[in-house]
Amino acid sequence: MNARQLICLAGLLATVPAALAQTSLPDSIKVPDGHKVALETTGVGEITYECRDKANAAGQTEWFFVGPKAVLNDRSGKQVGTYFGPPATWQAKDGSKVTGTQLAVAPSSPGNLPYQLVKANPAEGKGAMSGVSYIQRVALKGGVAPSAECTTANKGKQEVVKYQADYIFWAAS
Repeated sequence: MNARQLICLAGLLATVPAALAQTSLPDSIKVPDGHKVALETTGVGEITYECRDKANAAGQTEWFFVGPKAVLNDRSGKQVGTYFGPPATWQAKDGSKVTGTQLAVAPSSPGNLPYQLVKANPAEGKGAMSGVSYIQRVALKGGVAPSAECTTANKGKQEVVKYQADYIFWAAS
């Protein structure tokens, strides 16, 4: 294979979504056999955190996850839906939407949210979210709690952090 063929091959491989490579993901967030990809999106948005008292730890504070707000784009960059919460809700432009229950998380790379696997509740409305059974969060960039100090002096302060993640929606095959 010459250099030009290698470059072409590398370009082709780069277009294969990493999210579909289940083998490269931690076992805890792999979708069970018998499911196929129904929709692939990239969520681009922000997560709000608030400095609050730590649960069951008098006098200690921590950044608490308040909720996400993101646009869901398809692979061409066209908006196909939104993601917001609480509760975590993925809504397609056609009005159909799903919420779900987190089944597992696994560390991704430092400074990024963890991988996540969600079991979807039955969809509300007919459309793109109909039949979705699992949602995977992969290909993460940012979104972790702020590095700013959270102390009793700034309790109640909110910080917004930017993030990006691929949300892969799966349905039974």
